[in-house]
Amino acid sequence: MHSSHLLLEEPIRMASILEPSKASFFPAMTKIVGTLGPKSRSVDVISGCLKAGMSVARFDFSWGDPEYHQETLENLKASVKLTKKLCAVMLDTVGAELQVVNKSEKAISLEADALVVLTPDQDQEASSAVLPINFDGLSKSVKKGDTIFLGQYLFTGSETTSVWLEVEEVKGCDVVCIVKNSATLAGALFTLHASQVHIDMPTLSVKDKEVISTWGLKNKIDFLSLSYTRHAEDVRRAREFLSKLGDLHQTQIFAKIENIEGLTHFDEILQEADGIILSRGNLGIDLPPEKVFLFQKAALYKCNMAGKPAVVTRVVDSMTDNLRPTRAEATDVANAVLDGSDAILLGAETLRGLYPVETISTVGKICAEAEKVFNQDLYFKRTTKYVGEPMTHLESIASSAVRAAIKVKASVIICFTSSGRAARLIAKYRPTMPVLSVVVPRLKTNQLKWSFSGAFEARQSLIVRGLFPMLADPSHPAESTSATNESVLKVALAHGKSAGVIKSHDRVVVCQKVGDASVVKIIELED
Repeated sequence: MHSSHLLLEEPIRMASILEPSKASFFPAMTKIVGTLGPKSRSVDVISGCLKAGMSVARFDFSWGDPEYHQETLENLKASVKLTKKLCAVMLDTVGAELQVVNKSEKAISLEADALVVLTPDQDQEASSAVLPINFDGLSKSVKKGDTIFLGQYLFTGSETTSVWLEVEEVKGCDVVCIVKNSATLAGALFTLHASQVHIDMPTLSVKDKEVISTWGLKNKIDFLSLSYTRHAEDVRRAREFLSKLGDLHQTQIFAKIENIEGLTHFDEILQEADGIILSRGNLGIDLPPEKVFLFQKAALYKCNMAGKPAVVTRVVDSMTDNLRPTRAEATDVANAVLDGSDAILLGAETLRGLYPVETISTVGKICAEAEKVFNQDLYFKRTTKYVGEPMTHLESIASSAVRAAIKVKASVIICFTSSGRAARLIAKYRPTMPVLSVVVPRLKTNQLKWSFSGAFEARQSLIVRGLFPMLADPSHPAESTSATNESVLKVALAHGKSAGVIKSHDRVVVCQKVGDASVVKIIELED
């Protein structure tokens, strides 16, 4: 199966381009995060999304109330039961986002060269002359000549739904701007982005904290996407806040890098966060267009070397209302995979797009094709060189398991883990075959009741490239006599067979703990 993996070093044979793509149980190793909303909240559509390859559902609190999102989440749970496919939950905070408040929801037309006033007075009606905003410090933050970008819920590259303004003068708390292009804004909320300007708003707003401590806690969210992360301190504060909320101390924090400020402190943020989301929409406005690809490549490389998941956003905007992506978008998805991205995040495409299921399916197919030509050999050498010597015990086991699997052309790597760390380390070396992480629950007690941990760990690997979790039966501990492990292994192999990743006579690499030692073994399956 894996001998067909071409490396980009050798010229790609034209024949391989003409071969039809093969369907497989795992549509792609790269994961897909889908944002659920108006067009994607029925059990029917969510089930379609899960079958098409979505493994993380994102709930964006920039709009909609907790009750609305709760209904969507209940439908997600029903869909998971129906399709028997695991799905993690990500809560996306509003953060320091500037918004124009359009209470009447009437469309607003702005004409090029006209003047428009941005005012913190939210009692005013939004019109083509006055736009009320949710922040009273804008006049202190901007100066004449600054650029302000204003668009629908998400900025797209198309200039018919978004406007750029140039600051003409600051009057008291108001900011007077010249409109640079004609456009019509529709909807209740438009995002405002002041290019390369520091906005003095907390990263976790009062509303965010309220949503996390009620909706987030009740639903035991797996991931918190921290919008507008600008400093490592933002992540530390968020972590401190989560640590006081029962089960949420296990929630992973993904720092969302959206502006120059976050970029400047990228290394420190990466150290603190559990993963990174590259918000290319906003970054694309803060950075000159010719620098965007450079940032993507550098940031993904750093995340890969740190072994932390990296998520790329805004890839197939045009699929919001078209059934096919543009050529540039299709190439962009493939390049995100070749650059080392763990997951692709779909926003407007699934939230309010007309074709949520088709979008996920299309992105999955592009990822799968790109993975076939991912230069694993070069990547492996680069990673081992970066890690250096002497390696830690776990790191050397993980890299050895991957090397062995590639040398014997194993069809899958099976890893027993209780914290999920070992499996994530194996995935860090980007093996060409799927990694089945058998998460073995741990029994915990708070002296009042017993509880099993493991569900969090299993769902959190749903955002890591190439990692496919399954929960083991809790009566089999992770580090134990080889006898119990044999029975769990049988279950894992059966799971792999039914999924179509393992056939008879295949080789499988198994990574497990026996007593205090970690063991990598290669097994060949009989009929």
